[in-house]
Amino acid sequence: MKENVRVHLHISGIVQGVFFRSNTREVATNLHVTGWVRNLYDGRVEVVAEGPKDSIDQFIQWCHRGPSGASVDTVEIDWQDATGEFNNFEIRYRY
Repeated sequence: MKENVRVHLHISGIVQGVFFRSNTREVATNLHVTGWVRNLYDGRVEVVAEGPKDSIDQFIQWCHRGPSGASVDTVEIDWQDATGEFNNFEIRYRY
């Protein structure tokens, strides 16, 4: 079994009000990536995701584009050690 990796992302641009979170959850689920996504007060979207390296790479590529209606300016990427704490990928609503 491939070793999982973890990534912490901050995505900026036009990323709120364009179904970014729901699309992120759908893409993550399809790629067998676990973790969460939430909006931040400053207009960015924050993501913590874990999964196989190749799946996380594809996930990050998607985050650079986002759903139709989004306009992603930057994706800040912080690679971390996977913890295995997540069972699925969820939308979080609290900051």
